[in-house]
Amino acid sequence: MATGQLFSHTTQALFYNYKQLPIQRMLDFDFLCGRETPSVAGIINPGSEGFQKLFFGQEEIAIPVHSTIEAACAAHPTADVLINFASFRSAAASSMAALKQPTIRIIAIIAEGVPESDTKQLVAYARANNKVVIGPATVGGIQAGAFKIGDTAGTIDNIIHCKLYRPGSVGFVSKSGGMSNELYNTIARVTNGIYEGIAIGGDVFPGSTLSDHVLRFNNIPQVKMIVVLGELGGRDEYSLVEALKEGKVTKPVVAWVSGTCARLFKSEVQFGHAGAKSGGEMESAQAKNQALRDAGAVVPTSYEAFETVIKETFEKLVEEGKISSVKEVTPPQIPEDLNTAIKSGKVRAPTHIISTISDDRGEEPCYAGVPMSSIVEQGLGVGDVISLLWFKRSLPRYCTKFIEICIMLCADHGPCVSGAHNSIVTARAGKDLVSSLVSGLLTIGPRFGGAIDDAARYFKDAYDGGLTPYEFVESMKKKGIRVPGIGHRIKRGDNRDKRVELLQRFARSNFPSVKYMEYAVQVETYTLSKANNLVMNVDGAIGSLFLDLLAGSGMFTKQEVDEIVEIGYLNGLFVLARSIGLIGHTFDQKRLKQPLYRHPWEDVLYTK
Repeated sequence: MATGQLFSHTTQALFYNYKQLPIQRMLDFDFLCGRETPSVAGIINPGSEGFQKLFFGQEEIAIPVHSTIEAACAAHPTADVLINFASFRSAAASSMAALKQPTIRIIAIIAEGVPESDTKQLVAYARANNKVVIGPATVGGIQAGAFKIGDTAGTIDNIIHCKLYRPGSVGFVSKSGGMSNELYNTIARVTNGIYEGIAIGGDVFPGSTLSDHVLRFNNIPQVKMIVVLGELGGRDEYSLVEALKEGKVTKPVVAWVSGTCARLFKSEVQFGHAGAKSGGEMESAQAKNQALRDAGAVVPTSYEAFETVIKETFEKLVEEGKISSVKEVTPPQIPEDLNTAIKSGKVRAPTHIISTISDDRGEEPCYAGVPMSSIVEQGLGVGDVISLLWFKRSLPRYCTKFIEICIMLCADHGPCVSGAHNSIVTARAGKDLVSSLVSGLLTIGPRFGGAIDDAARYFKDAYDGGLTPYEFVESMKKKGIRVPGIGHRIKRGDNRDKRVELLQRFARSNFPSVKYMEYAVQVETYTLSKANNLVMNVDGAIGSLFLDLLAGSGMFTKQEVDEIVEIGYLNGLFVLARSIGLIGHTFDQKRLKQPLYRHPWEDVLYTK
């Protein structure tokens, strides 16, 4: 491995398996460091293509999304780092696929628990092809002021506190990602900061070793001293011991191997990482620390003294003139996300939608304040749900029962009515369910099923205005307006609509008052004296009875009743009900595999 610097101010990466937060943190770091181009060139999300919107400073950018590693590498040939956020199950396969791409030079494998045999194959292939693997089980690495991998160094506040937005003079390598953050802080306090930091990962067989990176740091002129944090378990630190003894490392090395407390336990202890488990005296933290000390590394007596020896080593180099002062810069302010700013109370922003009927923010959705579980446990029905979502209150049972009866009676009226016919023709044209349903719904209007609101409006105005049925009908006639809710193409005075009779019977038995319905019946009596087909239809029955429901329940003010009629609530009932039938006709035609419909010639009058 050896050679030198891994990353630079122009390094770009491909990010495998989209994760919004670590990518945004990388872009925020880019902006903090004054990069001109984002460090994330593209995203690889198996099975997906397109773009992901993220922020680069104040600017919103679109980062391309590719479905395969091959496609991403071809589209972004200058991106030579792959950051792999795949799960441990697929991390090895995707990493090997990336290593085989000629444009990829470095891979960081974030997942822990990658099978050891797979990791060994990755390492062997990488070494044979002069490529670098960081991880598995790593947080990644960072080139101060230039480039960082994923969540390395944590939040922007921590990065600023650790002065990672500009390069220092210390090269740092550790097995632990979490302890890396701690050491970045420590090093920033007592030195001029990090130049490059790497967490090799805590698995038993990492893709690169502590000594690999120490030897690399030794070749980087800007790195003046090296800090190493090892841990008990394995023998990785001994390769560093040999490098020190052979004189391959000429820069001061300050090292500590954590896990000295393991000797306090009577039995063998497995610490956080898979590799943090002592397999004998040589793998103990004490033995490793002593070996490093004997080889010439600066090793403190305890972790608590680690900061002190780092400081002393740095100050000695400064005295010797080997480290010059670093010019401090003021990093730019990272724009705060709106959601974060709102939560912290720094800004207030207007909402774009107002909702008063439901709330899905808690553990379960609520309809008009009533939890979903309560609706189910009380055995409430569709009528109750409509009362909550449409009227924002729990109506009496006779009201919700009436709503359910209306839905049942209006669900369908055969295949010949315009709505059903449209849905059937559309379904036979091979269109999907939604298209077929909407095709039928679009026929609902003044001439088909859309007269409920008008019937309620005119009956209410007439009754409340004290007009007799005669005065009402004749005034409508003078205006040239048909009485909504009166008249039927098939039914007659001697062959009433059964649905109308069922609704009226239920209302007379259950409603406290049916004054509007009785007025509509009187209007029907007068219109039947004019023509036998001017019978009350289902629109008129529902319209008049809904007025009785609203007025008789005592739960609505006069203003609310007027608003309900004006907005179109009652036609909504017909739309909801008839959707059931239109969906049924669509399924029926598809089940029967009916061919494209063509209207017969003999049913068309061709005329000039």
